[in-house]
Amino acid sequence: MAQQRTIDRIYTDGGCIRNPGPGGWGVVIQFTDGTVLEMGDRQPETTNNRMEMQAAIQALEFVRDCPQPEPVRLFTDSKYVIDGITKWIKGWQKKGWKTATGNPVLNQDLWQQLNQLNQPTISWCHVKGHSGEAGNERADAIANGFARGQAPNLRSPNATKDLPKSRGTSTNSPPQLTIDYPKSNVVTPNPSPQEPMTDLTSLAPEDITLPYHERVKRLTDLIESLRIADEIAENGYFISSSELADLMDVNASAVTSRGHEWTWRNWIVSRVKREGNQILWQLDRIIGDETTT
Repeated sequence: MAQQRTIDRIYTDGGCIRNPGPGGWGVVIQFTDGTVLEMGDRQPETTNNRMEMQAAIQALEFVRDCPQPEPVRLFTDSKYVIDGITKWIKGWQKKGWKTATGNPVLNQDLWQQLNQLNQPTISWCHVKGHSGEAGNERADAIANGFARGQAPNLRSPNATKDLPKSRGTSTNSPPQLTIDYPKSNVVTPNPSPQEPMTDLTSLAPEDITLPYHERVKRLTDLIESLRIADEIAENGYFISSSELADLMDVNASAVTSRGHEWTWRNWIVSRVKREGNQILWQLDRIIGDETTT
């Protein structure tokens, strides 16, 4: 058995050609010694969100099978996964896996797996999709390849016999693994200058040329953000400037610079109070022709 490596960070991604439709997931595990392990697989009929969750599940299973005291950063571009596992899952459990509106939580089976596998040493990090970060771009390419039925060549720091066996996958076949090749041969996209994040309604010119499944994925993420906003408003939750910025997919400065009360989509956003070093906001659903200035 090869000496166990220390995990530095993990990138996960998942998606579908259509939603629902054929889907794939990808995981890129980067070790502190510079080596990389990649995993991926596909399902013939699934959804974007389920593939995002399946990628995270596979990553957490690997961490479970290769325990280490050092913290592990897990990067995903899915706010659905990030918000679900870090913000909403405890509330769902208390309500018997019901949402605030009384509806059953979607993908409960995968949420339960994620919750069981989650560890205090896991740090959940959001990375903006298609921002040029190599690990995220590679995980996306793996997921996209499997979704299209074109399994990519995957890196592994050593023979698959030295890797822990994956358990609990959603498919009948194990994650695809191959022997690695030198890191110097890896071709990664050149990171583009980081532009300020804009509202999800604003499409950059390059968005027009995105593949269909990517456009659908962005729309799915938008709908999920709007659903979360409705739940926040309905329950009267206060949220911080950074949390509101994440919900809107904008820079935090774009929130604090708008004043004490303004409109975003279907909600009036009001500054409620300052708590410590945080500004707290409240969302109120706009009914009918109600407007604000």
